[in-house]
Amino acid sequence: MGKTTGTGGIWHGGDLGRARALFPAAPEPWIDLSTGINPIPYPLPALPLSLWQRLPAADDEAALLTAARKAYRVPAGAGIVAAPGTQILIDLLPRVVPDLIRAGPVAVLGPTYAEHALAWRKMGATVVEADTLAQADDAATVVVVNPNNPDGRLLPQEALTVLAARCAARGGLLVVDEAFCDFTPEASLVPALPPATLVLRSFGKTYGLAGVRLGFAMGEADLVSALRDAMGPWAVAGPALSIGAQALADAEWLAQAGAARAADAARLDALLAPLGEIIGGTALFRLLATPAAPALFAHLGAHGLYVRRFQADPTRLRFGLPGDAPGWARLEAALASFVPPSLAS
Repeated sequence: MGKTTGTGGIWHGGDLGRARALFPAAPEPWIDLSTGINPIPYPLPALPLSLWQRLPAADDEAALLTAARKAYRVPAGAGIVAAPGTQILIDLLPRVVPDLIRAGPVAVLGPTYAEHALAWRKMGATVVEADTLAQADDAATVVVVNPNNPDGRLLPQEALTVLAARCAARGGLLVVDEAFCDFTPEASLVPALPPATLVLRSFGKTYGLAGVRLGFAMGEADLVSALRDAMGPWAVAGPALSIGAQALADAEWLAQAGAARAADAARLDALLAPLGEIIGGTALFRLLATPAAPALFAHLGAHGLYVRRFQADPTRLRFGLPGDAPGWARLEAALASFVPPSLAS
């Protein structure tokens, strides 16, 4: 198996307060490239005042789940639940399935989003980070982020289906986090949804509305019901229900946004290629490997550009996409002026 995950604080993107503390002399406004959030959000619809004045209605939740079932192609017999962000589902899952912890080790295919391992470890599970599926052979429960964050690794549906069957035979569960799958729907496991599988989807990243706090879990009805019960009533705010229902029904916007962000990702690749190896990514972020990563992070920070660095590998940086022409211009200028330490005199 792979290595057992350790403890300690987890770094996340999007903390401009931290960026300003690191680089107090940097020019404003900051350009936050440290997240994988679409920088051009879905246009917010006009919301009636009543959504802010009353508790979320059952009909509003039903409308959202109907739109989500269609958008994600959820099988008719599968359960689906909406939550105030995917993070709460990641944290709740180990709490509602204590039998899975007793069934055996939990393997997290990594390196990936660190909150998955932390959530299981907080509930006393033996958590192992596996670099390959072969290293997860001893696990009863396996967690996979697909496409992976931060390198965009994609596992084929056939491999995931086989893995789900193995988890089921051991009394475990396959958890597939598809937070970045909206622009690659052909890669989603949701339409097949094998037994002993739970799929997570995030709304805010693709639609550029992370502050709405909306996510979904899809799987066997009993497990989904347990997650719903753990959250209690009115878990998702009324405005989030309304925004999510309208956005998820807008297939045309999703297709246009996917094509535009893919073009932006290719443009970013062209800028980063001279600086190191582009390991991969998705249409919303790219991962760069270079020995000069710490110096490049500092250089960009001094220019008011915040990118994602990693505790476990200081040679890597993840870049999100600028959202407008001035942002692209500032990034291009900063990258063009960077001199790697080995070339500096």
